[in-house]
Amino acid sequence: MDWSGATWWWAAAGVLVAAELASGTFYLLMLALGMAAGALGAHAGLALSAQLVMAALVGGGAVVGWRAKRSRDPAPEPAASNRNVNLDIGSHLHVELWNADGTARVQYRGTGWDVRYQGSGTPTPGDYTIRALDGNCLLVDR
Repeated sequence: MDWSGATWWWAAAGVLVAAELASGTFYLLMLALGMAAGALGAHAGLALSAQLVMAALVGGGAVVGWRAKRSRDPAPEPAASNRNVNLDIGSHLHVELWNADGTARVQYRGTGWDVRYQGSGTPTPGDYTIRALDGNCLLVDR
């Protein structure tokens, strides 16, 4: 069984897609796009050198474009204070008694939690908002 040039390109694209699935490196998908462009060039009957140029331009261009897009995006919040990661952030709880060191123990979501005050001044009993998590300690302020 003889493989055509396009078959080799499609096989290379498949290998890159499989490698991306195994590693989670999105850039491998961009390179797989380049391989697909090379395959389309082979289907169009272009010479091998033209196929290589197409693959390099599309794959390399996709990598450069994706890198430029990512550099323009704002940096994500740290997981400890990111509401998309910790759904408790922004929730409210009631603290009845504070320790002298700015910590407390409260019942929240049916279990006991350690709480640490992150605001300015001395904490007083009352309602607080969860701003971040430090391990299993809720960081709160008003």
